[in-house]
Amino acid sequence: MISTKGRYAIRVMIDLAENDTGSYIPLKDIADRQGISKKYLEIIAKEMVAGGLITGASGKGGGYMLNRKPEEYNIGEILEIMEGPLSAVMCLASDKFECPRKTSCQTLPMWEEYDRMVHDFFYGKRLSDLLA
Repeated sequence: MISTKGRYAIRVMIDLAENDTGSYIPLKDIADRQGISKKYLEIIAKEMVAGGLITGASGKGGGYMLNRKPEEYNIGEILEIMEGPLSAVMCLASDKFECPRKTSCQTLPMWEEYDRMVHDFFYGKRLSDLLA
């Protein structure tokens, strides 16, 4: 399941793209337009900056802006930075997890196929595809 953190991050990215004037956009403005708590957006924005999705500046004239053009972001990238792996099962989510049944698991091919579909769907969508 995609949490509010992942969904709100996409909404922030859309807002930054649609309101881009070449200068930083205050988080308060984004929060007001999106109807999301500024406090919660502060947490999300901090993770987005750490993940390299956006740039932030504090002080007068501060706020946030995209690091790249909207067509250079894919939704899968945004979600994985905010949510972690999109895998449905632990045995596919991490190379560090060693499932003792991996060689005999009859359901593994199904989970692999599902993961490929989810990956292809989200990585096939660009931020620019979601702009109004």
